Amino acid sequence: MSYELTGKLFLKFDTVQKTETFKTREFVVEKSEDINGKLITSYIKFQCLQDRTGIVDRVNVGDEIKVHFNIKGSKWEKNGTVSYFNNLDAWRIEQILQPSKNETGNEQLEPLDTFTSSSDEVNDDLPF
Repeated sequence: MSYELTGKLFLKFDTVQKTETFKTREFVVEKSEDINGKLITSYIKFQCLQDRTGIVDRVNVGDEIKVHFNIKGSKWEKNGTVSYFNNLDAWRIEQILQPSKNETGNEQLEPLDTFTSSSDEVNDDLPF
């Protein structure tokens, strides 16, 4: 199951090579919400694994982002003691559109990242 969270990129950590074939990278998103008239700020730590460790490279601390992630839970046993822990595994990051003023002074949305097609053709072979 996939989840999304929108907030401000607060902190990026370096990529850590855990073993010869396994690497991870963590980052923190600041999320503020108004709950019954009180501003509550949370700091949520995510991890990226393997080939996804580079997804945080294209955004900067302070950027508004949307993180797409999965929740993973594990059970760990040692010396008869059982522990449980969760990970938020990020697999995609999007920059949020930033408002700007047009010539009339009204706000309009402008994308931070613009993606264009390499072809002007429309593909009508889609199955839906």
